[in-house]
Amino acid sequence: MAEVNAPFTPDWASPPGETILDLIEERSWTQTELARRLGYTEKHVSQLVNGKVPLSDDAALRLERVLGSSAAFWLARETQYREHLSRLVAARTHASWVGWLDELPIKDLMKCGAIAKCRINVKHKPDLVNVCLRFFGVASPDDWRKHYGGMQFAFRRSRIEQSDIGAISAWLRLGERQAETLDGPNYHRARCVDALKTIRNLTRESPEMFEPQMRQLLHEAGVLLVLVPAIPCAHVSGVARWLSPTRPLIQLSLYGKSNDKFWFTFFHEAAHILLHANTQQDKKSVFLDDPNTSHSDNPQETEANQWAGNWLIPELQRVGLPGLRTKAAVTAFARRLKIHPGIVVGRLQHDEIIGFSSMNDLKQSFRFNNQADD
Repeated sequence: MAEVNAPFTPDWASPPGETILDLIEERSWTQTELARRLGYTEKHVSQLVNGKVPLSDDAALRLERVLGSSAAFWLARETQYREHLSRLVAARTHASWVGWLDELPIKDLMKCGAIAKCRINVKHKPDLVNVCLRFFGVASPDDWRKHYGGMQFAFRRSRIEQSDIGAISAWLRLGERQAETLDGPNYHRARCVDALKTIRNLTRESPEMFEPQMRQLLHEAGVLLVLVPAIPCAHVSGVARWLSPTRPLIQLSLYGKSNDKFWFTFFHEAAHILLHANTQQDKKSVFLDDPNTSHSDNPQETEANQWAGNWLIPELQRVGLPGLRTKAAVTAFARRLKIHPGIVVGRLQHDEIIGFSSMNDLKQSFRFNNQADD
């Protein structure tokens, strides 16, 4: 694995006092002489030279008059020194936090480009801690556990395997980072419904055609849509959540990859936005969904499943499903409903009208341009 070229970061810090010593040596001055010229005590000058006391604005102005260079130069030297000291302390702290990395899907985050690739060894782990803190936007592993561990209480899981908080939090954070770059109007429910009606008619298009239109339609309705790489151990292909009381987010991956699962997941998440956000408390829920889940005891998940199924294939039309035994019949049925035939095949398989190995060539497999290999 290629290693990332890192800037030179020495494990020592040079205080402004070293520059002061160089300059008085050129003048053949002692620290006593310097103290007299600066109007400071010898003790204070000694502490200043050794970095024991910070170089103040007053000291910078006195050094400007006595040794030359600008006050800005001396203050910059002091700032650089204190920052470097802080980083040295932080590096030691990060080294004590490397155990936290075991809770995170580091290789998956590297694979999707969220963090730079490097060897996961003793040498690089402290730096990886810093990189992961920056990725999650937290100051410490304890803050990460408080934020994402506390978020567990808001999780509405569709399967019991969704228990790897490190993997789930990483996948959620990937969506958050995309959403942070987006803006738009506040959520408008009626516009959202209209957008979903139009989007349903896009299921027959390729991702290159429907993705930008989906984004634009949802954007105008105040709904954020982000597509992120899958984190396998998260066992999540879609999430519906509210980033704020007026900003709903639908986050999808191509976990599953066939278009019947993708579209069902999308409309399932849309159902959560439409049906399960009636109060501010409702908007704190985070719905973690996987289309491979056969059953959920959560009534909200059941309702979202029913809504998505009816939106794609209206209940009145489903009476004709048992008669669809050939590809030609499926294609004609899908054409009448103005949806992709792969969606009909997925429904037939779900209802056990046909086997899961039947007519899969009518489905479409796709990935989006920003979808990393998984």
